[in-house]
Amino acid sequence: MSSLIDWDVAVRAAKRLSPPPPKVSRHEADDAVGELYQATSLAAGHVAELTRLVEPPVSAITRVVDRGAWIETNAGAMRTLMTPLVDKLAAANAVGRVAESIGGRLTGIQVGLVLGFLSGKVLGQFEFFDRPGGQLLLVAPNLVAVERQLKVDPADFRLWVSLHEVTHRVQFTAVPWLRQHMLDEVAALTDAVDTDPAAMRRRLSGAVGELVKVIRGQGDGSGLIAVVATPEQRVILERVTAFMSLVEGHAEYVMNAVSPDVIQTQPAIEKRFAQRRRKGGNPLDRLLRKLLGMEAKARQYVDGSAFVRTVVDRVGLDDFNAIWTSRETLPTKAEIAEPGRWIARVHA
Repeated sequence: MSSLIDWDVAVRAAKRLSPPPPKVSRHEADDAVGELYQATSLAAGHVAELTRLVEPPVSAITRVVDRGAWIETNAGAMRTLMTPLVDKLAAANAVGRVAESIGGRLTGIQVGLVLGFLSGKVLGQFEFFDRPGGQLLLVAPNLVAVERQLKVDPADFRLWVSLHEVTHRVQFTAVPWLRQHMLDEVAALTDAVDTDPAAMRRRLSGAVGELVKVIRGQGDGSGLIAVVATPEQRVILERVTAFMSLVEGHAEYVMNAVSPDVIQTQPAIEKRFAQRRRKGGNPLDRLLRKLLGMEAKARQYVDGSAFVRTVVDRVGLDDFNAIWTSRETLPTKAEIAEPGRWIARVHA
């Protein structure tokens, strides 16, 4: 069943479809790479102060990468995550005929389309599926492209983004059970897959309907995954959405809570970046974002940041950090929207 997705084809297609990088001289490229490595080191101290989370000796590697390296890393992570699902489908022979008639080449190209599109959007990432110790990735060409577009101070912008990504590293290393929690949620999604061919056809039909809505400018921005999910998977997706809102909102809170003495132009960066996020891109760009659920992803930043800010303002940072105690103290999707409900439940 490994032929269901040809990962080599996916990587090659993604690299072909990835947008061209910004034009930089060799000196500019070397300067950006060096400054990004320095920024991650500098960010660690500020993140420790702003989160009061104790990070163990850093085992995660830091890599400043181009778009091709980002694609290769995330293709490997996707392959690791999807192997149990592929094995389950194979055991049920749920897509055997499809795989025989279409083959892994086409599905590889489809995966490559997604990776190629995202490779031009991602500024940074803490990836922990492909490498257990985790790796902090900063995508240099995308950072350079955005700082030029926003007309912001490059050094300030690079540190600002590094604060966000280092916060993710701290979250998943200072709170080590978070990684297993995410792996368990992914496993639960796989277990909840309905391999009945008739049910799969019904959900695929729903996906076509969602595609039509998106093209017409309708839909809720949750993307095709939410449409093809079973009722059991939607419950899990709600938990994952709340969790991602927390970790993304927490990182957003940290990067914007840093002292003006550290990043003097932070207010301007935050304002211009928020405006860029709201505008989206060209029509095709916005369509792909909606299909991939990136509209919902953007809401996670906003909703999660508001949740963290509200809780910290009401109960203080130390009591907010009770959120990292166990799975039971993580907020629900409803509590993200109404932080007072989380405070009442955890700090009754």
